[in-house]
Parts: sequence; C-alpha cells; structure tokens
Amino acid sequence: MSVCVIGAGLSGLAAAYALSGRGIDFVCLEKAPDVGGIWRMPGAGEAGPAYRALHLNSAKQLTGFADFPMSCELPLYPRHSDVAAYLRSFAEWAGLLPRIELRTEVLSVRKRRGGGWTVTSRDASGGKVVRTFDQVIVASGHHSEPALPNPLPPGASSFGGTILHSMDYQDGRDFAGQRVVVVGLGASGVDIAADLSRHAERTVLSVRRGLHIVPKQMYGMSVDLIAEASWFTGRSFEEQQRFVEESLMVARGRLSDYGLPEPDHPIFSSAVTISDEILSRIRHGAVLPKPAIASLDGDRVSFADGTSVEADAIVYCTGFRMAFPFLAAGCPTGPQGPVELYRRIVAPDRPGLLFVGLIRPVGSITRLVEAQARWVARIVDGDVALPSADVMRKEIDGYLSGIAERYGLTEGTSVQVDVGPYLRELSEA
Repeated sequence: MSVCVIGAGLSGLAAAYALSGRGIDFVCLEKAPDVGGIWRMPGAGEAGPAYRALHLNSAKQLTGFADFPMSCELPLYPRHSDVAAYLRSFAEWAGLLPRIELRTEVLSVRKRRGGGWTVTSRDASGGKVVRTFDQVIVASGHHSEPALPNPLPPGASSFGGTILHSMDYQDGRDFAGQRVVVVGLGASGVDIAADLSRHAERTVLSVRRGLHIVPKQMYGMSVDLIAEASWFTGRSFEEQQRFVEESLMVARGRLSDYGLPEPDHPIFSSAVTISDEILSRIRHGAVLPKPAIASLDGDRVSFADGTSVEADAIVYCTGFRMAFPFLAAGCPTGPQGPVELYRRIVAPDRPGLLFVGLIRPVGSITRLVEAQARWVARIVDGDVALPSADVMRKEIDGYLSGIAERYGLTEGTSVQVDVGPYLRELSEA
C-alpha cells in the first residue's frame, strides 16, 4: 500500500479524506473501537483527556469539515457526544470506514533501508501484522502522557485522599460530597473545577501562574469568528493584542478582582484559557481560588499564601507530554525538547514520515488540519517537491527562533501557530 494513516480522530479523518479525494491507496489504523478520537472517549467510559462535561470551545461553523458542515440543529458549542457522532457521520459520508481498521494498535514504525516504512501493528485478535508503506502519516494527537509535577509537593506520600491527573477524571458526580482541589488554570482545569463545583462539597482552584481567561463570546460573536474577521486580521499583531486586552477589561474586568493572579505576559504570548463559566462560578462562591500548593499533610493542603484547606481529592490539570511510542526515540521531539518539523508537518531526516494535527492554534484546529491534509496529499501525489533536508532544517530553526522570542521555547509552545499566517503559508507552498 502507498500510505498508512495512524489515528482516526479529527486529524486522521481529514488526512484520509484528502488522500481518498486524490484516489491514493491508504489504510488508517485506529486502536479504539470506533472513530472520533478524544471526543468519543467520555461516552465510552474510557480514560483520556476528555471528560463528560466537555463541550467545544470553538464555534461549530469553524470546527466542522468544510465539505460536511455540522448540523444547523446542533448548538453553537456542541458537547463531546455530538462531536463524536458528527465525526462518525463524516467517516460514513466520505466512504472512509472500509479503509479504517479499528481496534488496531500501532506498535512500531521503522524506516526501511531501501526506502519506505515498516509498520507493525496488533489487530483486534491480538495478532501482529507487519506491512510496508511508501509514506506514513501520524495523526494520533498530542494529548498522550499525563504530566504531573515532579516532584509532587512535600508531604504527598502522607496525603490520605486521592491524587489523580485530569486524564483519569470523567464526571463531577464521582466526587459528590467531597472536598476537591483542582490544580491548573488551563482549559481542562477550569472546565473540571466548574463541573466539580456542582457536585462536590467544596471546590478549590489552585493557580501557580496567571493566564488570560477569554470568554467564548465577545460583542455577541464567537471569539474564533472574530479572529477570522477581516477587520481583525487586517490589524497589526500589536493592535490585535491591544484590542483584545481592552475588550477583556470591558467584558470581565481584572482577574485579580476574582482572586486570581494577573498574567505576567501580554495576551497571545502564551496559551489562553477560553471559558464562559469559571469566573461566574468564582463570583458565585462555588469555586475558591488559591495560589500554588506548598505542602500536603494528611488530609490538609497548604498553599503558598499560608492558608490551608482539608481535601479528599486533588485533580492535577497540568497538561500532557507528547509521546509517540511507535516511533524511534527523538522523533519528532527529544526529551523535553521542541518539535522539529518542516512547516509543522515534515520530518526532514525521515523521508515519507509526515504529521497532521501536531499544532496548537488559538481557536478551531479543523481548517488548519484540513489545509495540512491537502498539502500532505499533494506531497504523496507528487505535486509538491520538498526542499533538501538542510533547507527544511533552516526553516525549522527560523520558526523555533520566533517561538522562543514570543513564548519561550518548550515542547508545548513549539507547536503554536497563528491561524491566518499558517493557512497562507500552506496555501502558498
């Protein structure tokens, strides 16, 4: 076969659709029992980065595939089960299901001496299958391994309650009547704190560093639709920053008024947190903000400001590390190092190894993934000739230099992209 696609979530389906549209022979390998990636996990009761309270943070108009829009009957921000059903419907509509092997886990992807790739997988019956491909497209996502603080706070071994990562959190009802501390101000942290606050006896939100919290809508528009509007994209980056920061002051005021730390950086210089709920839950007394955890002692959690609370559980919403256990070590990222891909897609020293969806925009990822998938299909079809490895590495170095200046260079920031410029980059390639 010509191409192996790994993963049948949103990115894998986009890649499969682009290949199918060009008549390219491929197979898509998915270890789960169905398509849909993280969106199907809560409904299936599986551990993962999704949870039962999960809804889209981006408008459905920008999250659905261009050729298969989400139903007008769905709300603007559908819940996880609606998104999972939509992705299944897309796979059926596009005729992709016969090319997808479910319950098939990829064990290794290794470069062949004479060119191409050897892919070893385990099928639903537990048997190993070895196949060769000209190209491999990795679309398995980057919410892979839970990242817990290392080390945990002093006294963690004495804590008598439950310590878990958001990867293992599913439903606030599981903590009914308990006292819970949530750690982290990212998307999962604020969602889980809001969810818990409807069931737990007390919900505390521990925040080490301030982040910009952006509501889903401003001026009656979804914020990702604003980000696409010509009157916004036509402004300079500094003008965009100033406009959004002034709008946030009008919409919600200062975060310190809610007991949260003020961000130590301008907006768009780090990840933003999109939430309509968390500030309201704080104002209503349902969530109590606290600074970083200083220590644990039995059931008592002490914070950096000297205060303490009793807790039955601590939920760490501290993000994920990227992991591709089926690839050789150091691809596409070394230990704690940045992702190194040409145009965020191509591994320069590994011809035929391509990535789709290994990016992090502010807003919906779908139109970026579709653009990546179309470009990848053109590469596979021979319409795009890639430059030499040296030229690709030079582009990567320039990109990462810009990331380092704007965000600071980490594994997570190395996949940040700006929607408009990145779409133009792919359309002109």
